[in-house]
Amino acid sequence: MKRLDGKVAVVTGAASGIGRAIACLFAREGARVVAVDWKPEPLEASVAGILAEGHQASACLADVSNSEDVQRIMRTAAGTHGRLDVLVNNAAIQILGRLDETSEEDWDRLQAVNLKGVFLCTKYAIPELRRAGGGAIVNIASILGLVGDPDLAAYCAMKGGVIALTRAAALSYGPEGIRVNAICPGDVDTPMVREYYDAAPDPAALRAEVSSKYALRRIAAPEEIARTALFLASEDSSFITAGVVVADGGLTAKCY
Repeated sequence: MKRLDGKVAVVTGAASGIGRAIACLFAREGARVVAVDWKPEPLEASVAGILAEGHQASACLADVSNSEDVQRIMRTAAGTHGRLDVLVNNAAIQILGRLDETSEEDWDRLQAVNLKGVFLCTKYAIPELRRAGGGAIVNIASILGLVGDPDLAAYCAMKGGVIALTRAAALSYGPEGIRVNAICPGDVDTPMVREYYDAAPDPAALRAEVSSKYALRRIAAPEEIARTALFLASEDSSFITAGVVVADGGLTAKCY
């Protein structure tokens, strides 16, 4: 038996990076995946890759900050497949800025996607998970919800909110068999991180400097975070809820 045989999973932010890796791995493990993103061409490419491997997936073009879109996501999953078992809240954006440099517009946009999006997806997934007799929600937070970065003030605030929301939801819905956990990755080799490196005068030097901060002397591959999400979505973690799993290659283990 594959670990997600018979399960239906919604994965947001599935067009690239961590979300794409999660959608692909979940499909390989037997899930029928509803891949969600607001970028049509990368989303279709992500789903096409899954289908080419002989697994099950469908694309759902949506903005997780929009309530009507989110309700449609959950209706699509339940209507097409008859149930919903797993939700992965991965969709997020990042805007650089110290607190006093962050515009209200940037704050509102980050809040809408990174925190409100998690709230909306969780809110409208709960009834479907309840009808399925329980399930799992995996929130992709960040170590920046646990520690600070002066140049990512708003991002830190939203990821800290995701961790708090994870714990509150786990306590609310645990009696109904719905587990809610969060993963806090460090740097991951995604398009967003590569853009950050490429904007530097010497991208290779910056990558080497960042990697040197990690105990493992490298940043994560998206597939490594996907495997952590698979564990939390599957029955392998059946007694884990309200958990905050730090997957940071040892980055936050030291002070200096």
